[in-house]
Amino acid sequence: MSTGDPGDIEAHVRASARLLGLPLDDAQVQRVTTHLARTRELAELLDSVPLEPELDPAALYCPAPFPTGGA
Repeated sequence: MSTGDPGDIEAHVRASARLLGLPLDDAQVQRVTTHLARTRELAELLDSVPLEPELDPAALYCPAPFPTGGA
């Protein structure tokens, strides 16, 4: 179901690690790539499910008031 070359994901992981100054070795890059590819597949599955606007629970979200005063 994934739409993308695994090499693209690995390149993204390597570029992001360089940008963030994260010293990842090849084994770490492969693990992050595997997890990111799996996350992408899960997101694609969720994205493929039709969700009508009235079924979206985001409209029901009501954050709790921010606490005031000391503890």
